[in-house]
Amino acid sequence: MFTYRHEEDLIGCMNIPTNIYWGIHTERAKRNFDFGFAKVNMAIIFALAMVKKACTITNYELGFLEEKKAKAIITACDEIMEGKFSDQFPLDALQGGAGTSINMNLNEVIANRAIETLGGLKGNYNLVHPLHDVNLHQSTNDVFPTAIKIAAIFKLRELSEAIARLQGAFQKKEKEFAGIVKIGRTELQEAVPLTLGTEFAAFAEAIARDRWRTFKCEERLRVVNLGGTAIGTGLTAPKEYIFLVIEKLREITGLGLCRGENVPGETANADPFVEVSGILKAHASNLVKINNDLRLLNLFGEIMLPALQSGSSIMPGKINPVLCEAAIQIGLKVMANDFLITEATSRSTLQICEFLPILAHALLESLDLLIILNQKVVAYINNINANEEKCQEYFNKSLTLITAFLPLIGYKQAEALVKEFLNLKGVDLKEFLSQRLGENVVKDILSPYKLTALGYRQ
Repeated sequence: MFTYRHEEDLIGCMNIPTNIYWGIHTERAKRNFDFGFAKVNMAIIFALAMVKKACTITNYELGFLEEKKAKAIITACDEIMEGKFSDQFPLDALQGGAGTSINMNLNEVIANRAIETLGGLKGNYNLVHPLHDVNLHQSTNDVFPTAIKIAAIFKLRELSEAIARLQGAFQKKEKEFAGIVKIGRTELQEAVPLTLGTEFAAFAEAIARDRWRTFKCEERLRVVNLGGTAIGTGLTAPKEYIFLVIEKLREITGLGLCRGENVPGETANADPFVEVSGILKAHASNLVKINNDLRLLNLFGEIMLPALQSGSSIMPGKINPVLCEAAIQIGLKVMANDFLITEATSRSTLQICEFLPILAHALLESLDLLIILNQKVVAYINNINANEEKCQEYFNKSLTLITAFLPLIGYKQAEALVKEFLNLKGVDLKEFLSQRLGENVVKDILSPYKLTALGYRQ
């Protein structure tokens, strides 16, 4: 049998089960936004708990909260940051109110846990009040965007490390495949020769740019509007609180956060999230391109991708490049999320961005997906093997090999050799050129060193 406590707000009264920590505001939001969508990302919950802790410490040090109450609130924040009470945050990520419901969910859970710590019963807000105490000198409009930035910074750092490991995996294959000559391809047609190592070096270089961009874009999120309250003017918050709370937040998070010079501008505009999302989209674009290239190289037989699972319910022995396909789909999802983030930001009106909930969900979802994907792809790349014989087979037969000899014999003679070769049967182009130009000359010009050197060398 459930027992209930009675709670009241502006709209009316509700009975809340006594075993839960959220209150009437969260319960209303839970019922209003029961869309069956994903729950609020827990990274937001952890970051909001950090913000609440910083605000509480500031209010205590400035004399706005008594010590006993402040310590109980801080303890509750620490417990949430440790991952406790994760089942007390039930809200759908899609919600109206610019994040107010998420903020109130934290306020109520923290208040009721603090009440318990003080020996009271949940719902006895005379001991600790969600708004008067936990939310003191705050607004959803300054704590929620600040929490999004904190959560995103931590995930960006994790992503940057994962990208660095992927870069290393491609560089390892670059060295391993450095001596394997093959035919390049442009517009899905044979082009001039290169080495398989060079091909993987190009992958590594693209990922290296992603690593640098991801690492640097943290700077775009360090400027926060905490202390600005409703619209950035700091209305209802003491001046000394506004300056001190950022210092406390820096100490708690270990991040180089700072208050914006124009806090109303920071509150009204969410464009830094669009910039960061664009960088995630660039990384997603590279991952889609690279994984599609790996599928093609596997199709040509020049590399052998790791076998992860059976590929067909009807064709025995079929193995598909399933991780590459998953990577492409994740890349497309990140690109779609970038559109959502851009739209949510552009639809902000006047003094706030009221569509921060979908923005926060899309941004953190993209980060989560990319972190996990990069980790999985590292192991995948490490287990790729080259089929040197197949690379050599395509290489020896390709008419485009003649291009490498242009500095030596010129276009006209090369064209004449191609015409002569096309009338022959039973010989590949490399063998034919060795007969006409000399084996040592062909071996030298088609060596991995000559094919990958920058420019023609006499």
